[in-house]
Amino acid sequence: MVINEKFFKDKTILITGHTGFKGTWLCKILTMFGANVIGYALAPSKQGSILYNKSKIENQITSIIGDVRNYVKLKEVFDKYSPEIVMHLAAQPIVLESYKNPVETYSINVMGTVNILECIRNTNCVKSFLNVTTDKVYENKEWVWGYRENEPLDGFDPYSNSKSCSELVTHSYKNSFFSDGNVAISTARAGNVIGGGDFAINRIIPDCIRAAYKKEEINVRNPYSIRPYQHVLEPLFAYLMIVEKQYKDKKYAGYYNVGPDESDCVNTGDLVDLFCKKWGNSQAWKCVNIENPHEAQFLKLDCSKIKFIFNWTPHWHIDEAVEKTIEWAKVYESKQDIALCMESQIKDFLK
Repeated sequence: MVINEKFFKDKTILITGHTGFKGTWLCKILTMFGANVIGYALAPSKQGSILYNKSKIENQITSIIGDVRNYVKLKEVFDKYSPEIVMHLAAQPIVLESYKNPVETYSINVMGTVNILECIRNTNCVKSFLNVTTDKVYENKEWVWGYRENEPLDGFDPYSNSKSCSELVTHSYKNSFFSDGNVAISTARAGNVIGGGDFAINRIIPDCIRAAYKKEEINVRNPYSIRPYQHVLEPLFAYLMIVEKQYKDKKYAGYYNVGPDESDCVNTGDLVDLFCKKWGNSQAWKCVNIENPHEAQFLKLDCSKIKFIFNWTPHWHIDEAVEKTIEWAKVYESKQDIALCMESQIKDFLK
């Protein structure tokens, strides 16, 4: 996989969800590439504001605070800035939160997608659109092999199911309104991401970091669940590759899994063991029994399609992904320059 940094220079790119974990890292990459970034999102959460503020991107992009459920405001952004590329990351991304607030989850994840596609349909500036969903869109049968892009979409919980619906909305708009090929449209289904600056609740690596900061044991609620873990830069550079390739040639528009190699699909207990080893200071964890709603035990992606079509391959394996995450966390703990750390990690990844 080769990213053409010059392609993005001076291009106007709209990123929804730019104040979130992935969105902040994506903004940092694109500003380093010289893109004209327009961000549209809710104000960062208390946890998300740490990464967003420390990344120092606020003054390097055009940041618009708005809700993707507000079509009128969203359309004003399209009309004013005329983005050539749109990357839709805005979402309610937490499974357990979706059980608490299912209506809000569906509203954001489904109607937000509808509104973005409506804006694209009613303007003529966009050439390349990517809807970022999740590996959890598939009907999970707890198979030991990875799901392919042609498997049935039917996420179990409200979050996963809302993302399945977001995929279906994208497919419908693509067939109904963009069959002439004037806009290249793709979706990307990424596995679980880790990386510096994710402080979300009920995510394993953020939970590990919080415990390590406090010098406490890490509570692990489900050590045997298997997930396709990858560093956040892996899918972000895959997303950029997709939007670039389909911008230049519409034949590349499609639906893509983006996940690690099979060797990096590890169970949560092994991931936490690796974290403790890398963190040092005799960090330890314990299994706790917490009654939570259903979550899939086993989940893998088959990424043969993106590897074959783009000659794409994961860059950092799980060992280095955890290492880079801890590097960021310790820079933050010691109150050093987070923006510099992010830029350094992006440059390392590009090597």
